[in-house]
Amino acid sequence: MAADAELLIDRRRLRRKLSLWRVLGIGGLVVAVGAVGLRVRNGGEGLGLGSVRPQIARISVGGFIAGSESTTKLIERVRDAGAVQGVVVSISSPGGTTTGSEELYRNLRALAEKKPMVAFVDGTAASGAYIAAIAADHIVARETALVGSIGVLFQYPDMSGLLDKVGVKVESVKSAPLKAEPSGFTPTSPEARAALAAVVGDTYAWFKGLVADRRKMTDKELATVSDGRVFSGRQSVPLKLVDGLGGERQAIAWLESERGVAKDLPVLDWKPTAKSDFRLWSALGVGADLVGLDGLAARLRQVGDETAGLAQGGLLVLWRPGPTDAAR
Repeated sequence: MAADAELLIDRRRLRRKLSLWRVLGIGGLVVAVGAVGLRVRNGGEGLGLGSVRPQIARISVGGFIAGSESTTKLIERVRDAGAVQGVVVSISSPGGTTTGSEELYRNLRALAEKKPMVAFVDGTAASGAYIAAIAADHIVARETALVGSIGVLFQYPDMSGLLDKVGVKVESVKSAPLKAEPSGFTPTSPEARAALAAVVGDTYAWFKGLVADRRKMTDKELATVSDGRVFSGRQSVPLKLVDGLGGERQAIAWLESERGVAKDLPVLDWKPTAKSDFRLWSALGVGADLVGLDGLAARLRQVGDETAGLAQGGLLVLWRPGPTDAAR
């Protein structure tokens, strides 16, 4: 009898423990699903569950443009999303590296070949950011926006004077005179300066050719806008740098009238996938495990793996206002 009583007590304890873990698992699953539901209401972007509802995707280009694997993957997701009927590229950036700007431009062009796309200059589209803007077939800018700064910059410090003052001399053994030039530790030789100027000139010609092709400019029109200056949105229309003035609503109106995008679609932000998305799917998987849904748990972890984001010198296409402005 005593043994039977102890066995009964052990079973009750085990049942209570299992019930507790099931409650915790269900609770965690409910919380995680609630978070997913919030993401679905925001368009479902980044969930790996496919398209959710018809929408216009907003891709924001801001800050320094340096190239990013997560941004590349974001653009690919927008391109492949069946719910995205059109795209607004909202730009407010002074530019960045030439390679980063080229990468962004080519990714946006690939997107524009599959989805109707318009660029909206919300503040500044200078240098590399203007390269991103011309990936679209139509550009709308605010009247007071800053646009242009078509030019290339190679900038480096010359610390040779400081080193002389403190009595430091840097020596090097090089395979050729132009190897590792400019160094910053010695004055730049005329030969090194000429070599750098050739690289800058070649990249500048590439930039101008891109503008001339995308904006359908003559040589005279291109010469007017490619001396490194920025122009206001109002100035940019007759110069053919942008197509129209207004806000995002005017940019979307162009998608509706000229590209056949349905009217009154919600405009939803699409952002690079954050690492927190992986943790969200992991939490869902754990919750499914705890309530005995092994198949669902495996699928949730797979989705987490598929949607986990990946994050990441050279020539600059960058505009900086003030006395240090050298992006010309």
